[in-house]
Amino acid sequence: FNQIVNNLAKTHYRWGEKTDVVVRMPTGAGTGAGPFHSQSNEAWFTKTPGLKVVYPAFPSDVKGLLLAAIEDPNPVLFFEHKYLYRNISEPVPDQFYLTEIGKARLVKEGEQFSIITYGLGVHWALEYLNQNPHLSAELLDLRSLQPWDVEAVERTIKKTGRALILHEDTMTSGFGGEISAHLGEHCFQYLDAPVMRCGSLDTAIPMNRALEDNFLAKARLAETIDRLLAY
Repeated sequence: FNQIVNNLAKTHYRWGEKTDVVVRMPTGAGTGAGPFHSQSNEAWFTKTPGLKVVYPAFPSDVKGLLLAAIEDPNPVLFFEHKYLYRNISEPVPDQFYLTEIGKARLVKEGEQFSIITYGLGVHWALEYLNQNPHLSAELLDLRSLQPWDVEAVERTIKKTGRALILHEDTMTSGFGGEISAHLGEHCFQYLDAPVMRCGSLDTAIPMNRALEDNFLAKARLAETIDRLLAY
């Protein structure tokens, strides 16, 4: 941790040298691996100037963002969700290509509200929306957390007027708080309801699978969407 947040993050500032290091970060719950191996640690690093942080949700983005991270002269933390390794597949182009760091992906267009998320949260949202086809939601996959795509987030909120920020990390000090604060400060006039966050419980992650399911933000996603639409 010290080598990442002090040495890697500050080398360019101190000496003007590039630090083209990619740190691959296994992350996330869903496999019953308990409080150590199931943590979501991205917020520890997004506040550190000098680090870039990416967190893909689809195999095609994994390849494009990993190649972009290798090409980037800055240190990049590349979060890889262990549950998605085992459950998500799609065709991935054979050729070399780069996915720009800092650009979100609009996964689904809609009119009623916007879900802003990343990682496993993208697939939780897709599952919920597929089960509730009467809802018209815009689904934005951030893909990158540092830098994050401010323009894409503002664009979807100006379109729908309602924001739900979903992440697997615990609620307190999760990265969603940064987006919520930005929307409150810069997009208040476009909002028809308070910005709502849906995160995991502020506890250690249980080893027991039933308790883990209750811990995760997915357990409160439907309730949060209901409150957002009822406002």
